[in-house]
Amino acid sequence: MGKKESSQKRLQAAKDLNQLVFRYYQECLEAKTHGKPVGWMPPMNGAIELCYALDLQPVFPENWSPLCAAFGYTPENFRVSEGLGYSRDLCGYLRNIVGYVYGPMAKGGLPLALPEPDFLLSFGGGCVPAMKIFHILERRFPKAIVFSADLPQVAAEHVEGHHLTYAVSELNRLIDFLTQTTKRKLDMNRLKETVSLSDQASALWDEIMTYRRLIPVPFSAAEIGIMFVMVTRQGTQEAVDFLAQVRDEVRERAEKKTGVIEDEQIRLFWDNIPPWYNLGLLRAFEKMGGVVVAETYSSAWSIRLTGDDPIEALARKSLLSYSQVSCVSIKKRREDVLRACREYAIDGAILHRNKSCAPITLGQMDIQKALQEELAIPSVIIDGDHMDERNFSEAQFQIRAEAFMEMLKHKKGLR
Repeated sequence: MGKKESSQKRLQAAKDLNQLVFRYYQECLEAKTHGKPVGWMPPMNGAIELCYALDLQPVFPENWSPLCAAFGYTPENFRVSEGLGYSRDLCGYLRNIVGYVYGPMAKGGLPLALPEPDFLLSFGGGCVPAMKIFHILERRFPKAIVFSADLPQVAAEHVEGHHLTYAVSELNRLIDFLTQTTKRKLDMNRLKETVSLSDQASALWDEIMTYRRLIPVPFSAAEIGIMFVMVTRQGTQEAVDFLAQVRDEVRERAEKKTGVIEDEQIRLFWDNIPPWYNLGLLRAFEKMGGVVVAETYSSAWSIRLTGDDPIEALARKSLLSYSQVSCVSIKKRREDVLRACREYAIDGAILHRNKSCAPITLGQMDIQKALQEELAIPSVIIDGDHMDERNFSEAQFQIRAEAFMEMLKHKKGLR
């Protein structure tokens, strides 16, 4: 495989993100020295804001995996997990975190690392590998106290009052668990403040995404790493401040009509999770006059936390977040992609056939057909993997990308 290109960052805020990432993981490692209990949990649920309101340290093993891919830790982690019998056909997030906790974490020595958990939160929601990760972690960390929730697996459009009532009861059960386990008392005013900050971050995220509808687009998928704060820092002033910085910078670029590239000819849509080990691949399209202006992954952070009851808001967030991955019908996936392609004036779609994530990959042939028949938008399927670069051929990618861009330019009369 050829030399990787770093993902070119045009936003100063995106460049500043490295400091924020380092600061977060340092905070995780130093938490116990400050008497702060550490809890490992899945992303995209209401427990995040609860932990910050209780002054606990949330850690996200799933989010740790993209960092491992970006920093080159995955080969060793995969070697360990495969040695334990985990197949390469399984989710890359699962294989990476299993390899990490049974390998490098025990040995130490990495510049960035995770602290051992005092408690584990398993929400019983999301995709099957996400749930299995926590079953494995329970065996790896037998001293950690475990909370197992039981959230309904319901598509967002089918969530009804009784689902929300049950989710609220589970969240109250979680509050009891956290307060009893950590000997901390929940301050409802503090929780309301935390939920308000989380909602402000989501509002800023939505505002930032609207600027990507402009021509030329002021920033691209190369800066998608800014979503780090939406995973790890929801409910904090730091997330709000960082996203406000991003918003201001993007707005200034939009007002000046400063695009990602000098001559934006083709607007592209990326379906599925990007290849975290080499986001620089997106620059291949930019060199040919194309910019990835929208993607499916960024929509996960658009859930608003409204209403007077913060616990109900967090319960609703948990229900809606998980359903974006585990309970999405092919019909809904198709509708979402077609709507995005209309809103962002897309010329062509890149469908990442992701070996590591079957749930998000399912339905791509239907999506490809609908894009062509309903919107006359061509698409190309790129075989790959969001975590394991052994399942990706850069040469194949380059050939398909070049042919696809030539076809799109010819269709627009640019050839």
